[in-house]
Amino acid sequence: MTLRYSLLALALASLLAGCSTDGDDGAKGEPGAPGISGPEGQPGQDAVRELDIQVVGRFASGIYGKSAAEIVQFHKASAKVFAINAASNHIEVISLAGLPTAAVANPVSDNSLTSTPMSFPASVKVKNADDSETELTLGVANSLAIQGDWLALAVENAVKTATGAVLFYQLDSNGSATFVKAVAAGALPDMLTFTPDGTRVLVANEGEPDTDYLADPEGSISVIALGNNQPADMAQHINFGTDMRFSSKLIKATDYDTDAKRMALLKASGVKFAGPDGTTAAQDIEPEYISVAADSKTAWVSLQENNAIGIVDLEAMTVEVKALGVKDWSQYRLDFTNKDEVIQLQHAPGVYGMYQPDTIATYSWNGATFIVSANEGDSRDWNAYSEDIRVADVVDPDEFNLQLSAELQNLYDVSGGKNGLGRLKVTSALLDEDRDGIVERLYAYGGRSFSIWDAQLNQVFDSGDDFGRIAAAVLGNNANSSHSENKGDDRSDDKGGEPEAIDVGTINGRTYAFIGQERSGDLFVYDISNPFQAAFVAHYNNRNFDVSFELDDELANPCDSSEGMDCTEVPNAGDLGPESIKFISADDSPSGQPLLVVGNEVSGSVTLYQVSEK
Repeated sequence: MTLRYSLLALALASLLAGCSTDGDDGAKGEPGAPGISGPEGQPGQDAVRELDIQVVGRFASGIYGKSAAEIVQFHKASAKVFAINAASNHIEVISLAGLPTAAVANPVSDNSLTSTPMSFPASVKVKNADDSETELTLGVANSLAIQGDWLALAVENAVKTATGAVLFYQLDSNGSATFVKAVAAGALPDMLTFTPDGTRVLVANEGEPDTDYLADPEGSISVIALGNNQPADMAQHINFGTDMRFSSKLIKATDYDTDAKRMALLKASGVKFAGPDGTTAAQDIEPEYISVAADSKTAWVSLQENNAIGIVDLEAMTVEVKALGVKDWSQYRLDFTNKDEVIQLQHAPGVYGMYQPDTIATYSWNGATFIVSANEGDSRDWNAYSEDIRVADVVDPDEFNLQLSAELQNLYDVSGGKNGLGRLKVTSALLDEDRDGIVERLYAYGGRSFSIWDAQLNQVFDSGDDFGRIAAAVLGNNANSSHSENKGDDRSDDKGGEPEAIDVGTINGRTYAFIGQERSGDLFVYDISNPFQAAFVAHYNNRNFDVSFELDDELANPCDSSEGMDCTEVPNAGDLGPESIKFISADDSPSGQPLLVVGNEVSGSVTLYQVSEK
């Protein structure tokens, strides 16, 4: 065996030696056929780009705590910002001509921009169906919108539960306004917007009750057509009764042909109702904010107190109401008490947050429409009815005298009882849902976040507890401060920093969401170019927490010293109460740089931010 293997090895060695590179290679063979191509790789994801945010101009009205700078819009032809001054009931027209591209020296106290006031009439005449006219006495202006050279102004009636109006103006290249006509809307027109194609104005008529519920008008949406360069004399109206539809094939028309049936279906789907007995669905639903798809065929309207958004079919003139669900605070962290005067974020099993968005906006991705929402939260809190309670009231023998589940009771005890979880404000409308005397779930106001939803209102992204964690990291115990004084942790028991305003804009091909928190003044920026991979980009707060002041915006004079108020340092405190945000693209900007315009209702200031990539 050994000899055989040795001869075989010798033969193999000789064969390999014949193939040595030292020998003659001989003729080469033909190249082989190309191999099969592998599968195409997935497209790469662009890295998140860092943004530089700086204040380049600011207008300060000098009026504090009275909504002296609320809703803001921009007119490109005149390079002017229009801002509602509800305190003086006129519009501030602020020129951006010569706006610098360098940051101002002191952003919190800058007053480099000036304004010219634009007034509107105290009463207007509106057309009726029989071609007669009715004169309306007007109250406060609530919203404005600009498209091209048209300006539309939403003004409530002097009696807020009565019919309001939309005033139409034509703007010239200097920003001067010429009144065209007034059109009747619903009760308390709170917000309005043009459709992208410019053919209609949509109005969210909130229809709030008076504080004693002696009058409670229905919420509605007014649709005012624009044709032949003129607004129609009368609006069409979409209400939340006969114009409501349900999409399920299992639901027949007869299943919602009465208010009781509609309310039962909506409640079963998760829509929240809170009001005195006998309140109808149409009365309880109060439209807050409208945004429209790029094709101008569909709109979405936030129904804040109901924790829902309505899908408006502008061709069929109907609305479908969809509940938004709730956030499980056992999966995230929040600060739910202001008594410890420090920011302490913790999980809260058994506590759920209703998203309850205020401002919403829309944008497109891959041909589909997505809705972004600022999840502020709100309650019904009137003299005749209030749902607003604290968790401590739930177990109080003199209040609700209910028992908490073991899970909630443990959190209540560990956190400090009435000064811990007991401080959190929740709704009484959703207590003890199975009526067994034990509260298994508590529902707090607002998501303390922003969300992205698809066109059918399936949530594709939520910022979770980002806002609380980022603000705590940057501002420390100044986070969750009120806008009425520099007192940190003051709003932890309510709705946190309260995400109020939101807008969407594109910078160098990337799409960003800009979210302002009403109470603490934070500005958050997220890259939402891909709605399924949204990412935090930047945080900014134009506020000086080192000065001392106190005001009360519920007083006739918010700075009344006889009530202990002191507004001496408010001019040095920075921006308080951001209420609205308007993005101006680089193409439309007078400076050639992307801009954000922010209306701050408590400090009465309008602030211009330049936003650019670093």
